[in-house]
Amino acid sequence: MKILLLGTGMQGKAALHDLVQNPYVKEITAADRDLSSLREHVTEMGYDEKLLCEHLDAGEPTYLDHLMQDPDVVIDLLPEQYSGSVAEAALRNGVHLVNSNNTCSSLRNLADRAVEANITLMPECGMSPGLDLILLSQAVSSFDSVTDVHLYSGGVPEPEAADNPLKYKITWTLDGVLDSYLRPAHLIRNDTLLDIPAGGIFAAEYTHELTIEGLDTFEAYPNGNALVVAEKLGLNARKLINMGCYTLRWPGHCNLWRTLIGLGMLDGLPTLVDGRHVNRQHYLTSLIEPQLTLGDKERDIVVVRVEVKGVREGKRTSAVLQVIDRRDMETGFTAMSRTAGFSAAIIAKMVASGEIARRGLLSPLEDIPFEAYMDELATRNIAITSEFTDLE
Repeated sequence: MKILLLGTGMQGKAALHDLVQNPYVKEITAADRDLSSLREHVTEMGYDEKLLCEHLDAGEPTYLDHLMQDPDVVIDLLPEQYSGSVAEAALRNGVHLVNSNNTCSSLRNLADRAVEANITLMPECGMSPGLDLILLSQAVSSFDSVTDVHLYSGGVPEPEAADNPLKYKITWTLDGVLDSYLRPAHLIRNDTLLDIPAGGIFAAEYTHELTIEGLDTFEAYPNGNALVVAEKLGLNARKLINMGCYTLRWPGHCNLWRTLIGLGMLDGLPTLVDGRHVNRQHYLTSLIEPQLTLGDKERDIVVVRVEVKGVREGKRTSAVLQVIDRRDMETGFTAMSRTAGFSAAIIAKMVASGEIARRGLLSPLEDIPFEAYMDELATRNIAITSEFTDLE
C-alpha cells in the first residue's frame, strides 16, 4: 500500500515512524512546509528508500493535487483549518482520507459526495478525538442500557517534570491548547443539562477530582459537547443521569487558568503595547511556550479513561476501559505523539487494506474494528485494560 502523510510535526513524526516500520506499507510520501527540517529528521532516523520527502503548501490546491496522484490513503495531520481543503482534494483525486481533527462542517458537507465517489473520509483518528471515542464506543456497546458515561483524556508531564506553576508541558501546540480552553461545553449532571459558556470550563462548580490507581489524583474539567457524543452513540440523553467529556490535568492547573481567563489573557483582542497592537493570546503564547518545553530526558503521561454504568446481562454494572501510556525514551516519541500518531497510522492501514471497507464520512464511534485495533496498539506497547464490576 502507498501512504501520503501531510504534516510531520509531533504527531506526524510518530505516524511516519510507524509507517516506516510497517512491512505492508510499500511507499510513503511525507510532505511538510519545512522540507529541510523533514529531510534532516529522516536522515537522523535512518529511514529507508521507501520514503519520499516533498514540500507542502497546504493552502494551494495544486500542491495537494500533485501529491495525491498515487497514494491509497492520505493521513492528514495538519492544523484543523486545512481539513476541508484536504478532504476536497482527496475527493477530487479519488483517495481515502484519515485525519486526527474533529469532524468539521466542511467534512460533513462532503459526506454524500464521498459515498458517490466510493471514498472513505475518516476524521477523529488521533488520541482525543480518536482513541478515546473507540474505547467509549466499545464500553457502551457492552451494555444493554446505560445511565452514566464519563470520558476522560489528557496528557501531562510526569510529576517530577511538572516543575512550573502550570504543572504542564507542551506535547502538541500551545495555541491549540489555549484555543480549547475557550470552547463552550455541554454535559449532564444529576439529570440536569449544563450549558457551560466559552471561558467557563475552569469554574469550580464544573470541575472535579479523579484518582487513578498507579498514578495520582487529577483534576478534570469539561471539554466539548457530551450531548453530541451521546447522539452519535445512539443514547437517549433524557435517560442519562450523568454524561460528560473531560480533560485531565494536575491539581492547580484549573485555578490558574480560571484566573488568567478572568483577566482577559485569552480573549484574542488587541492590546496597545508601546504604540503597537498585540494580540493577547499570541503574546501569552510567545511568553510562556519556551518555558513549557518537555526536556529530552523528561516523560509525559497520556491517560484515556472511560467510565460507564448501566445494565449488562440483567445486572447493574460499572465498566472502566483505560489506556495509560508514557514517553518511549528509546525513540523519544512522547506518549501524546504515540497515542495520536500511531492511532492515525493504524487506521489508515485498515482503510488501505480494506479492513475498514465502508465508504462515506465515517466515525471511530462506529467504524473501527475494536479487537483488531486493540491488537495493533498492543504490538506498539500500548495496552487497553478493561474492568467490569457488578454493582448489586
